[in-house]
Amino acid sequence: MALLMVVCAAPARAQTEQPTESTRNVEFMPRTAFHLAAEYLADEDPRYVWDADFGGELDVVDYGSGRFTFVGNYQVVLGEEIRSFDPNQGNYILAGFVSARIRGLEVAGQLYHQSRHLADRPKEEAVDWNMLGGRVLRGFAYRQATFDARADVRGVFMKTTVDYSWELDAGVRSDVKVRPQVGLLATVDVRYLGVDGSRDRGNQTGYRVEGGVRFEGRAGAIEVFVGGERRIDPYPVEVGVAQWVNAGFRLLSR
Repeated sequence: MALLMVVCAAPARAQTEQPTESTRNVEFMPRTAFHLAAEYLADEDPRYVWDADFGGELDVVDYGSGRFTFVGNYQVVLGEEIRSFDPNQGNYILAGFVSARIRGLEVAGQLYHQSRHLADRPKEEAVDWNMLGGRVLRGFAYRQATFDARADVRGVFMKTTVDYSWELDAGVRSDVKVRPQVGLLATVDVRYLGVDGSRDRGNQTGYRVEGGVRFEGRAGAIEVFVGGERRIDPYPVEVGVAQWVNAGFRLLSR
């Protein structure tokens, strides 16, 4: 990553000093987007009480016709089995995207990794998987509303413990301005997970719906939301699904 930044920085500096036809559309690190979120889970299982995550996206280089984006995220789930705030798992996502902009769409190839870990509990086997796939993004505006749609299709090429083979992960988000710095938001995300049959179960379906209010400031924004979720394999070393109502907040950079 450090070597790539150094290599990409040279054309970015050249653009500032002496722009040419070949370099004027190349930008080094033109966009960053970081978040910190926490939510309460209304569930009877004492393992699932709080869920928090933080991470971000970094466009390492935008070459005009597309971009290279790096994504990282850490999630912690807290219950109340041992103590009032009992972290029982920590999960990591790392991904990279190389995209092309084609007639209002952004089409990307992606490399995706996720690993899952228990906290304050023994776990000898690794739980992780690596995937290759594609992504399609589309955003558009209508009057005071903006819409962003996403669809990811990925296939597993390396895994440990899990029975995952492929997945379709898609979502739509809408933001409607009601005041200059206040907006209403709604999101729907659906995940369809293909499995290999080694755990004696069929393909799995999960979803998340969310509605809330967004308040914008000069340096950032905060979103307050309520929603519902059906999560596939909520505990790293078990298979199954869990459903709950959730409420929380999200801090965003601008």
